[in-house]
Amino acid sequence: MNTIGHRAKRWLYIVHRWIGIASCLLFAMWFLSGLVMIYVPFPALDRSERLEGSPAIDWSLVHIPPGPAVRVAALDAPPRAFLLEMRGGAPVWRITTRTGEEISISASSGRRLGLADAAEARRTAELFGRARVMSLTSIDRDQWTVPGSFDRHRPLWKASLTGAGGRVLYVSSKTGAVVLDTNLHERFWNWLGSVPHWLYPTVLRQDNALWRQVVMWVSGPCILAAVTGFWIGILRTRLGRRRFKGGRVTPYRGWMEWHHVAGLTGGLFLIAWIFSGWLSVDPGRLFASGGIDPAARDAYEDIGAAPTIDPENLARVGAGAKQVALRWLAGRPLLVIDRMSGTTVLAAATLQPIRLDRKLVTDAASRLVPGGGIVAVDRLQAPDAYWYEVGARPLLPVLRLRFDDPAKTWVHIDPATGAILGDIDARGRLYRWLFDLLHKWDLNLLTLHRPIWDVLLWILSVLGLVTSISGVRIGWIRLMRSPSRR
Repeated sequence: MNTIGHRAKRWLYIVHRWIGIASCLLFAMWFLSGLVMIYVPFPALDRSERLEGSPAIDWSLVHIPPGPAVRVAALDAPPRAFLLEMRGGAPVWRITTRTGEEISISASSGRRLGLADAAEARRTAELFGRARVMSLTSIDRDQWTVPGSFDRHRPLWKASLTGAGGRVLYVSSKTGAVVLDTNLHERFWNWLGSVPHWLYPTVLRQDNALWRQVVMWVSGPCILAAVTGFWIGILRTRLGRRRFKGGRVTPYRGWMEWHHVAGLTGGLFLIAWIFSGWLSVDPGRLFASGGIDPAARDAYEDIGAAPTIDPENLARVGAGAKQVALRWLAGRPLLVIDRMSGTTVLAAATLQPIRLDRKLVTDAASRLVPGGGIVAVDRLQAPDAYWYEVGARPLLPVLRLRFDDPAKTWVHIDPATGAILGDIDARGRLYRWLFDLLHKWDLNLLTLHRPIWDVLLWILSVLGLVTSISGVRIGWIRLMRSPSRR
């Protein structure tokens, strides 16, 4: 028995020693890049940036109401989305079909528009960026447009603007809309942040299946290195009367002492962090959810014929708007008007402000989850563990509808517009704790009271850096020894 225990311990040390040499290099990179990501996230174009850059609708050019625009689109089924905004200096009705195809109908002439050419992309970028385009090129993808969410817009027009800051806009060739905004500051720091942290170089990330496998097989052995290291750290620690000579809890000196103490202090965090990082690609799709079925969403909206709206009346109520969306809730058409000052909801039939009845919303939403009924409706006035944004406040108030279906689905709805904001089931809620919490420590108690969140992440990251850098140094020393001394 002692022989078996001795061999097991010996292999424990050997596995940690040789896996640890490579894993500590990765750990050091991940901790440093993670600190960068706290302050500079991966480039994205959020709703507020999109509204700010978009020009206000030129109502003098709007002559086509929504009904004729739908007829020109010749849809086989009701549209998934229907909105009015500017495209290249002219107003258009943008229609998204059930299959995800985006169709643009000129709100001036009523004709169907094709792909955005270079001239249109240049004008769009200059209006959005309020600067001249220095260079314009057509690309399929680059480092900042490698995610799959841009696939439906490819090829993209990449427009570099004049002026300080190195601002670059990406315009969809399919819709003529700006889909991404980056600047020199974001791009520089992301080469030190998100790109190495996510193993995100274009050559790898453009193949999503390959990228997922690489992340899993690179982070997997690192979990083994962290677990064996923490176990060894416990075995080599003596407390109470069993302490080493001089009252020391560790037998090591120098780099080994730093590695032992830092690893033992932050070991549980390191294990949780690398395990949650491995979960980031959801191995085996254990936490995947199908979401709300499109047929159930159709029943919730119950889209009918486009209402008859006089363009002059629409211009009157939409003055200063940057986007006007036509939506349906339980068969009732609504106009959602977005301005920089806020959002207004009107009844499309009367063009009068409307406040949606809560019972109307919940009765319609009861059809969203077939096989389950609503067991609770909560009106969230403040963020909680499942409705939040890191470092900011999410849209509030929000209705949370809980269903008693087998998946225990929750649906979040905007009570002002009836828009479905998201859904999450029991597996998704578990994933929120196993990945988001253990990887980002994104509790509202921390993220809404910065710099508490920053201080915590810096302390834990410094412990991880000391552990990994000392491990790299120890491994280098061992590798430089002659084979006989090893």
